[in-house]
Amino acid sequence: MFEGRVVLIVVDNEISQLSNRSSDSEANQPLIHVVGLGVTETEQLSDEARAALLSAELVIGSERQLEIVKPLLEAAKSQQPQASQASQASQASQASQASQASQASQASQASQALNQRMEVLPKLNQLKAMIDESGAEQVVILASGDPLYYGIGRWLSKQFTSEKLRFYPAVSSIQAACHAIGLSLQDAKVISLHGRPVLTLRRHLAQQQYLVILTDQHSTPQTLAALCDEAGFGESRLWVCERLGYQDQLVREFTASELSACNASCVDSKFQASNHSSDESGDGDSAESAESAESAEMKSELTRQAKQTLSFDPLQVTIIKVIGQSKYLPSFPGIPDQHFITDSEAGRGLITKREVRLAILSLLQPAPGDIGWDIGAGCGGVAVEWALWNPLGTVHAIEHHAIRFDCLQQNQQRFGVVDNLKPVNGRAPEVLSDLPAANKIFIGGSDGELPNLLESLWEDLPLNGVIVASAVMETSRVQLIQFAQSMSDRTPNRCDVETLQVAISKGGQLAGQLLYRPSLTVTLFKFTKTVVNTS
Repeated sequence: MFEGRVVLIVVDNEISQLSNRSSDSEANQPLIHVVGLGVTETEQLSDEARAALLSAELVIGSERQLEIVKPLLEAAKSQQPQASQASQASQASQASQASQASQASQASQASQALNQRMEVLPKLNQLKAMIDESGAEQVVILASGDPLYYGIGRWLSKQFTSEKLRFYPAVSSIQAACHAIGLSLQDAKVISLHGRPVLTLRRHLAQQQYLVILTDQHSTPQTLAALCDEAGFGESRLWVCERLGYQDQLVREFTASELSACNASCVDSKFQASNHSSDESGDGDSAESAESAESAEMKSELTRQAKQTLSFDPLQVTIIKVIGQSKYLPSFPGIPDQHFITDSEAGRGLITKREVRLAILSLLQPAPGDIGWDIGAGCGGVAVEWALWNPLGTVHAIEHHAIRFDCLQQNQQRFGVVDNLKPVNGRAPEVLSDLPAANKIFIGGSDGELPNLLESLWEDLPLNGVIVASAVMETSRVQLIQFAQSMSDRTPNRCDVETLQVAISKGGQLAGQLLYRPSLTVTLFKFTKTVVNTS
């Protein structure tokens, strides 16, 4: 008994010490001001943002951002002596209290500016250490536009408490791009490909959809156009908005097909512009033949140059209006079976058919933040749609068959679910211990291990977790019924069970007549854990 009390005291002391250390660590952290600079080549800050910038001991930003604020900071340093003298003069003449406070504030900011440091923004995994080890009480991090909309603000909010953060938003490049072409932002879908797989674009391509895209060096306008063209949206219109807010701002419009190929239509505008002055100053019909030959030669040269030199400024936003009819990308749940790559002819092979697939997804009820396992994923029919329509969830698709696993990977890329669909080559349950714990599980294949798999998965399932399993063969169907009955007998009121059978007959032709051919009936079971394990 005595030893138990000693242990409790030691544990309490350790907890108290850890708590105090955490509190001390937070107390020693600086106040971080996240300042959006807007879309401009000169600083345009609110009074609050300017005051935060001038009073910070450390200013962190990209090289371009630091160049924007450099004139303001240098001006503040040069004004330090005058501001100090003005403050002293104000006190000596006993001016109004408001005037004294204003002058004192200017002197303080100018004095602080003399000791101010500027650092180039490092990689995010080094940024927190830079801030914590800076010794500064006030830190400014420069951002582009709105820091909390596809900006650095989200990351900072995960690293620091809200008490240590202040945000100063400005006009973003997204807003500026929409205004440049007269597009209402509420009618567009904003996506970021910055630091993300460019194939992610495929999951967003839908007819008559406006996409405003934040890009990086991999998601160039030509690459985006090629993806549109390849998917059947070659008629789509692309606006490339470069150097927004700068004096040399440029907005160029293309179709997806012409930009992806950089064909002669890219050259026509250049050719017409270069030929404009000669058209106005021509000498009449006698020069037409010579001009025609010269024009043909010029256009040929411009075509060659365009194919080699068409480039875009890295500081750009691309807007796409998706036009055309996709060859395989869906705009609504229920991807046709023949659009998947399988281990057999189109529409066949080991893939859960569309009508059954939709029933399974309906039972799973995917939600943001879900971690899902698709066990026995086959060629990826369920996993692909699961990941496609739940972009804020993650799906781990487990498949051991080499050819089917290859099809699964191809479908992952084909439908653009490269960021939240994770193919896993292996067998369950052996590979499951290496995966994040799931709250939604679909069992489409078990290699004869269904009873053991159900038992182990159920024990680890969290509260409100769901297991959905399918069965075509009678043996599997009986095993699901037995598991459902055992749940009812062993742990009443701990498991909700829902079951249904899906029987589909599809129309076809026989001797020129309509004929409905039945498919094998699929039995589905849904098990929902309503009470956590008490053992």
